[in-house]
Amino acid sequence: MNKNYYCVIMAGGVGARFWPLSRNSRPKQFIDIMGMGETLIQQTFRRLVTICPPENIFVVTHLNYREQVLEQLPMIVPDHVLCEPMRRNTAPCIAYATYKIKKLNPDACMVVAPSDHIILKEEVFTQTLLTALKAAEQNNWLLTLGITPSRPDTGYGYIQFDDSNAFPPDNKVRKVKTFTEKPHKELAESFIQSGDFLWNAGIFIWSLKSIISAFNEHLPEIGNVFDAGTNAYFADAEPEFIEGAYATCKSISVDYGIMEKADNVFVIAADIGWSDLGTWGSLYENSTKDENGNVLIGSSILQYNTTNSIITLPGDRIAVIQGLDGYIVVEDNGVLLICKRSDEQNIRKYVDDVRSRKGEEFV
Repeated sequence: MNKNYYCVIMAGGVGARFWPLSRNSRPKQFIDIMGMGETLIQQTFRRLVTICPPENIFVVTHLNYREQVLEQLPMIVPDHVLCEPMRRNTAPCIAYATYKIKKLNPDACMVVAPSDHIILKEEVFTQTLLTALKAAEQNNWLLTLGITPSRPDTGYGYIQFDDSNAFPPDNKVRKVKTFTEKPHKELAESFIQSGDFLWNAGIFIWSLKSIISAFNEHLPEIGNVFDAGTNAYFADAEPEFIEGAYATCKSISVDYGIMEKADNVFVIAADIGWSDLGTWGSLYENSTKDENGNVLIGSSILQYNTTNSIITLPGDRIAVIQGLDGYIVVEDNGVLLICKRSDEQNIRKYVDDVRSRKGEEFV
């Protein structure tokens, strides 16, 4: 394995759209949400140890989740769990990891990946990332992973590429022309028809030098803050420094702050069986269904005349479900959700209502 390869897992989100299974105290990345025997963050870590050794993997998470990370990832170096005191989106998160890794190895090349994605074609994923890392080593490029779209999905961002600028060894690396956030249906359909758009997977690959140069040019107010922490990283002073750093940083994504502005952005196309697993609907689409189109997660679910639904229950619960079509049924830790799949966009409102009427402990 290349000792200059590093991986950063972003694991600070709360996964509110997976409520009530995902809670503030235990977000979806720490849950075996698909019933596969591994939590989402464990799956992510396992995939990334095919890219770099475990001692080169970092996790950025909220301070409240540090112990869950260490419990679920016993191979990780404790100093490599980077704790954010507050949520500031992905640019400060990536800057923190970047400048801390710089203290260890200024020649590093990095993969930055969310903790909660599903990737079914793991060998293809590994080979794609190794191709991207090699390209990042040899060029001053900021690379992102683009997913070959299978439908005009309005829930994903899109990347338009320049097909006249493809690079060896496999002609999959192309210059990015535009980024578009979650288009409306007609626009998404035109993207698919044009053939030069990919879904934005939110997985980044670059050399340390390239991303630091990008921070200096496009987000110096964030880059300078974390660059000033060189003497604090891996020392007792780090938590206090990070508390102050995050208090001064604006909340901004690396997509908006850097990727959409830089002129050295490239995309590598991949068909890796990917889903960002952002909603119950995406879990339904990516799960095995029974003969009635149901996804059943839990060993004691009896269903009658029920179709096209997703039902997930703890192992000690017995449920009899009759007469539903196209529903989400979820019970966890004293909270039951029954909601039409077509209305799942309302779950955030339900969470807000539960918080205000019943208390923070239920969200």
